[in-house]
Amino acid sequence: MSHHHPTHKKLFSKLGQDRQVSETVRLGLLLALSGGLMDAYSYLFRGEVFANAQTGNIVLCSAYLFDGQWRHSARYLIPVLSFLLGIFAAECIHRHFKYMEKVHWRQLIILAEIVLLFVVGFLPQRVNTPANVLVSFVCAMQVQTFRKVRGHAYASTEALCVYFHTRDREVLHKALTYFGVIGLFAVGAGLGALLTAWLAERGIWVSCALLAVSFLIMFIREEEEKK
Repeated sequence: MSHHHPTHKKLFSKLGQDRQVSETVRLGLLLALSGGLMDAYSYLFRGEVFANAQTGNIVLCSAYLFDGQWRHSARYLIPVLSFLLGIFAAECIHRHFKYMEKVHWRQLIILAEIVLLFVVGFLPQRVNTPANVLVSFVCAMQVQTFRKVRGHAYASTEALCVYFHTRDREVLHKALTYFGVIGLFAVGAGLGALLTAWLAERGIWVSCALLAVSFLIMFIREEEEKK
């Protein structure tokens, strides 16, 4: 009978991996929804500055710089610097808290994001620059912390082409997950536009709610892994 044990272990390990992948996909899709909302909020309500799309900020910063409009240029440069700082902060949290037992270090980052975005909801439009600094900082921490879904980096546009050549179902799942992330980011952006028109500054609090659900999903997963 003992020769069956390795097979059983492999089976249980595979079931555990499948459950973890399912939770990771769910988490990634929720975060994509939140990311789209933050980008729409910062662009539509906080002076047409991007929170996630830093390439857009860099283009606008450079265009205004070459046109001699220093003030407008700085308005787009500041979120870029804040984004870089957010990446650095996420990496520092990872290094210092990766061995914590009670709370996963990624959960600490989600909690920090919730607190910062909650503060943003109280900031009036006359202080858009500090608001954009905080939102860009949060987006950077999120991007740095949750870079992969289903064990693959989000930016895998070649996956669908590979599937048509190989018919590998896992590659197809990878492509569909990626397009799902893009789709929910777009839905989040549309939701952000509606919420901004309705709730103004406080529209960002819906992102807090989505992040809170993400935090709970991670907590449930951690509990499952301990069983």
